[in-house]
Amino acid sequence: MNPEVRTPSGIRDNHQRGTVGNFLRHHLRPGSDLDLVTAYFTVYAHDRLKSELASLGRVRLLFGEAAFIHTLDPGKKDGAAYVLTDDGLSLPAGLSQRHVARACADWIRERVEVRSVTRTGFLHGKMSHVRRGELSAAIVGSSNFTTRGLGLAEANNNVELNLVVSDDRDRMDLATWFEELWNDPSRVEDVKARVLEYLSQVYRDQAPEFIYFKTLFHLFKPFLESGTDLDAALQRTTLLEAAIWKALFSFQKDGAKAAINKLREHGGCILADSVGLGKTFEALAVIKYFELKNERVLVLCPRKLADNWLIYRQNSALNPFEKDRFRYDVLHHTDLSRESGLSNGIDLASLNWSNYDLVVIDESHNFRNNTVGPKGDDGQPVRRTRYERLIEDMQTAASSQGRATPPGGGCAGPYYGPDPSPEARHAFNDYVRLRWPIRVFALDPVAQEQNVEDMYSKQREMQIALAVAAGSGRL
Repeated sequence: MNPEVRTPSGIRDNHQRGTVGNFLRHHLRPGSDLDLVTAYFTVYAHDRLKSELASLGRVRLLFGEAAFIHTLDPGKKDGAAYVLTDDGLSLPAGLSQRHVARACADWIRERVEVRSVTRTGFLHGKMSHVRRGELSAAIVGSSNFTTRGLGLAEANNNVELNLVVSDDRDRMDLATWFEELWNDPSRVEDVKARVLEYLSQVYRDQAPEFIYFKTLFHLFKPFLESGTDLDAALQRTTLLEAAIWKALFSFQKDGAKAAINKLREHGGCILADSVGLGKTFEALAVIKYFELKNERVLVLCPRKLADNWLIYRQNSALNPFEKDRFRYDVLHHTDLSRESGLSNGIDLASLNWSNYDLVVIDESHNFRNNTVGPKGDDGQPVRRTRYERLIEDMQTAASSQGRATPPGGGCAGPYYGPDPSPEARHAFNDYVRLRWPIRVFALDPVAQEQNVEDMYSKQREMQIALAVAAGSGRL
């Protein structure tokens, strides 16, 4: 039993003036009765006080928040009255969750009466009232029954404001207040069965399908939540009324929205759907979104695919999206190594490459090959490759900003190999920010395996946790 810290006042703030957890440990003697009012309750807080709680007499738990009656989603910050876990828990604590939840459920089933207010936002106070014969102790304030709320976490406990009720008259009146609320059927209802059912979902054996879908939900939860803001942004445009948007299937709309989200957040995106899934239509929807914002768009594609893109800009019966009036420019991959001439009506000698807000690169995997073009009589290439031009541009851009220039010469390898060095990555990213502060959207079916590998590299911690849990019989 941790001793109650004696302070000059009755304030318990979980820091300099003592903790609510130690107050409870000091007063929860065997055979005592406990009345508890809290908005949040965690199984880990019960675990920290389980030895004291196990020997109590009558325990009455009153939830001051009704939201969990309608939804038991522990991720919602503004509602759920019954929260499964605390923030900031270590991996070992998370893996022991099943046993902790079972122990808490057994305690509630055997010893605890559980009720909740029926109206959200009706009861804001928190209280712990302990009675043992004629002796009693009580504390009221802001602390919920969580490890951080009680000051029982290893670190980062909440700063709370609680006050020990030292007057006998006030403790008696507090007990009367609780009795009146507890026995008012118009304001509270019994929810013990619901709490036990919720806990059973944690400790009972789950079907493999449930674990699979639960894992998918947590993996893609950020993506699902990010779509809310984008939906609002789309409503402020006329994209949803565009012919290209109406022509998309649901999965294509999801792909287009995901691409727009990544372009807005990161400035770049690779769409790596398999052949035949409609990447071109998804790209057109992305283009239309930025065109509706009055931004200039460039499409870079192989010369043989130029007509596939030009058709959607033309006033032609062959254009299914004629009413959308696309206005993007179309150039070829090889135009990056040209200094002059016309390409699809565009004069390359006077073209302002930096004036585009969005660049869409079709068949972007072609950019991985630093293929040298035809050579002259002297055995030297007739013109620079697109990569040589890029390296020279990187040096020029860095020099103009007073920065150290990246290595030159035959250095396409360090930038375009399968695993560029950190220095090469930094130099390239620095160049893009300085030279072309634009968004880049690449269509590349070949990159799918790389994307999958990268995605799973970010999920190793979850994989380890699942493996340890399964191997120890805790899953």
